[in-house]
Amino acid sequence: MIVKEIQTAAYLFAAILFILSLGGLSSQESAKRGVFYGIIGMAIAILATVLGKGVEGQIYIVVAIAIASLIGILVARKVEMTSMPQLVAILHSFVGLAAVLVGFGSYLDAGTQELTGTAHTIHLVEVFIGVFIGAITFTGSIIAWGKLEGKIRSKPLLYPGRHVVNLLLAIACVVLGAMFTMAHGGDGMLYLYIMTGIASFIGVMLVMAIGGADMPVVVSMLNSYSGWAAAAAGFMLGNDLLIVTGALVGSSGAILSIIMCKAMNRSFLSVIFGGFGAIAVAGSSEEIEGEVTSLEHDAVADLLRGAKSIVIVPGYGMAVAKAQYPIFDMVQALRKEGKDVKFAIHPVAGRLPGHMNVLLAEANVPYDIVFEMDEINEDLPNTDLVMVIGANDVVNPGAQDDPASPIYGMPVIEVWKSQAVVVMKRSMAVGYAGVQNPLFFKENTEMLYGDAKESVDKIMSHLKE
Repeated sequence: MIVKEIQTAAYLFAAILFILSLGGLSSQESAKRGVFYGIIGMAIAILATVLGKGVEGQIYIVVAIAIASLIGILVARKVEMTSMPQLVAILHSFVGLAAVLVGFGSYLDAGTQELTGTAHTIHLVEVFIGVFIGAITFTGSIIAWGKLEGKIRSKPLLYPGRHVVNLLLAIACVVLGAMFTMAHGGDGMLYLYIMTGIASFIGVMLVMAIGGADMPVVVSMLNSYSGWAAAAAGFMLGNDLLIVTGALVGSSGAILSIIMCKAMNRSFLSVIFGGFGAIAVAGSSEEIEGEVTSLEHDAVADLLRGAKSIVIVPGYGMAVAKAQYPIFDMVQALRKEGKDVKFAIHPVAGRLPGHMNVLLAEANVPYDIVFEMDEINEDLPNTDLVMVIGANDVVNPGAQDDPASPIYGMPVIEVWKSQAVVVMKRSMAVGYAGVQNPLFFKENTEMLYGDAKESVDKIMSHLKE
């Protein structure tokens, strides 16, 4: 056992490490260091808690932690990078479920029933809010996982009056909360059960009403929810570190969501209340003019030989094909010939914030040739060739030109302004937003069909000739 003062000092040190961890994750160069800080901080937090005063059954806790850690290692090693968003979403659901179970346990605890007056009321409010947020996080994260995994349709589920229904359900939860705080003994458990069911339904409907193309923002917002659920659990357990950690996760997730909403021209409040990305616009989509034309691999190699400036826009298709490695080999070969080659990353490319950045880092792509959307757009009119590899919605000009498009208003990488564009795709299938891309029909755009990795390998073989 460790004394309270040492535990408090350990919690403070762990909190500092968590803050340093978030700071490290703010840039690619310091991300690994940030992860290391987070691991050390969590290890200290767990040890300080397990060995703290009043904790019993340490053997069982250590065994449970060991089993859970082994499962986590096996899952993390097995999951492909393309499935990382699904993993993050399902892990958020565990945090929400934990908050619900902690709330139930805290209410049933004998110490809770012994509280009186204001202290009792405040603790019941903490329990109720913690369970409410946890239940929404739990079911909402499961739905997000289902949409990302393709188990649930990506199109938003819309029905008339859905916002009114959600509002009435929220009001019902407030009424149940008042009845819960006024209940005597353990009589409030029924109200807690009913509220949990309602909150779980709200979580389902909030995420079901959001289109699949906007899932990266939803995952970020659920990350924020999970943080607030953890903070609520900290209040229930009287654990200061859990409160601080939950607040850090909740606030950082909210800030990231705000940044992403700005990048997608979405309303932050509509993310919280569900239904954004499903804006109904009168009229039909504009008629797409032009003809789709395609090239073979040798012709693409000729374009690369003749281009002095090249921009590569990666997307989810590149991740699926694991094409980042041969792409970087091709980039190195082109740069040796004196060509200016850059990567352009959209804030929500892939299905998770920073998805493409991590994939390129895996292939050891230098950070100084990776540019964000705002940095690269002004250079595109002076770019000889843009290669779009597995991206779709993030380069869709309909986001600027077609008010009837579900992605209208979302800032995109303006690849069509370059001299020539080559789009590498398996087929003409629509992107995750479910809309056709007018880019494919433009005069300066050529299609190259096939698996991205195989296509790059064939292009490289022609470049070496």
